[in-house]
Amino acid sequence: MSSRILIIGAGRSSSALIKYALDNSERLGWNVTVADADPAAAAAKVNNHPRGTTAWLDVTKTNDRRELIGRSDIVVSLLPAHLHIEVAQDCIRLKKHLVTASYVSQELYRLGDEARDRELMFMGEMGLDPGIDHMSAMQRINAIREKGGTVTAFRSFTGGLISPESNDNPWGYKFTWNPRNVVLAGQGTAQYLDEGKLKYLPYYRLFSNTWDVDIEGVGKFEAYANRDSLLYREQYGLQNIPTILRGTLRYPGFCAAWNALVRIGMTDGDFPILDSSSITYHELMEALAPNGSGSVKDRIAQMLKLDPNGEVMERLVWLGLFRKKRIKLKGATPALILENLLLDRWQLQPEDKDLIVMQHQIDYQANGRSFRDVSNLVMKGENAQDTAMARLVGLPLGIFVRLMSEGKIQTTGVHIPTMREVYEPVLEEMKDYGLDFTHHTVDL
Repeated sequence: MSSRILIIGAGRSSSALIKYALDNSERLGWNVTVADADPAAAAAKVNNHPRGTTAWLDVTKTNDRRELIGRSDIVVSLLPAHLHIEVAQDCIRLKKHLVTASYVSQELYRLGDEARDRELMFMGEMGLDPGIDHMSAMQRINAIREKGGTVTAFRSFTGGLISPESNDNPWGYKFTWNPRNVVLAGQGTAQYLDEGKLKYLPYYRLFSNTWDVDIEGVGKFEAYANRDSLLYREQYGLQNIPTILRGTLRYPGFCAAWNALVRIGMTDGDFPILDSSSITYHELMEALAPNGSGSVKDRIAQMLKLDPNGEVMERLVWLGLFRKKRIKLKGATPALILENLLLDRWQLQPEDKDLIVMQHQIDYQANGRSFRDVSNLVMKGENAQDTAMARLVGLPLGIFVRLMSEGKIQTTGVHIPTMREVYEPVLEEMKDYGLDFTHHTVDL
């Protein structure tokens, strides 16, 4: 029975995982180490628990990283996705299991054979999205197949938002996970299938192509396409499906305003702004605006073909983009300047409640008729510390680690949680923590 659990990262979405691991440590005989570059953050989450220890870790320091991994049985990495590969290579070398909540990269998949040879399990995409979306989708798809249905379309949407009672800004958004990922979201080209036709959406068009999604009891949302919906045809066993789309949910109006930021150039992370530490936001907007008469705001609106007093421009003004306030960031790219501004403007206040919404729409044919199976998940957080985001990212990781340490997972190699031996027990236990999907079927 594995007993030494190493959790790397004590950031925004780690609290529920750390709490789960420590709450169950006595019963399971676990010793839990939380490692982070900020020891105070790790110490606050461990809170002097008798079975918890903390460690300082700069993950780029190879020897320190290997020493910690070498002393553990199962490693849970909550690091930014691009850092998982070095941790994974150490886990191969030191024969340790690895669990992450991030998308599995091609580099990570390439370690599959070595992981299998060493009888190791590397489980990725074990969070919310990706994670609970895969597990709940597979549960519904398999239930439809068991009834003799043939799936003809799969659409899935998830959003990490702010609950209506805490929604006090015009964007309807606050940070509950990595701000850098929010600013860079959608970069690259999104691809999906629509009635047998391949569709590509380059970044500059992504936020102007949205779908309306209605979630019972909560209201209307808009969705933009995730980067690659096609990856999941094979994973879900839907190789010949004519329509597959995965998307991200936002409150109405968000995408049009974010599209304006993209078109202005504020999400560009490639070029540093000259003298960024000494210029104002207003001067940066002047540098990005076309020449001409009228205020900077009017010229930006004209460039975007927008009403200067309309909702989109109102959102940009609210962010502070036109204020004569110094940026004070040295050698910063527009994306970093934007991230810094949003960190201040989209900060979760101590009593704010976040909101997670997820919907699957699965069209299928059975007995000569067409149906749509609709599943909705709605979960609210308690406050800025106990967020629905942290619960829905962290708890599946914790439950999976428990299943592994109890010897209930036999599969080895690199995987995502689409197999029944994983999703059935995880979703079942998640019900104890408030995971509640509602289902209904409509005739098409």
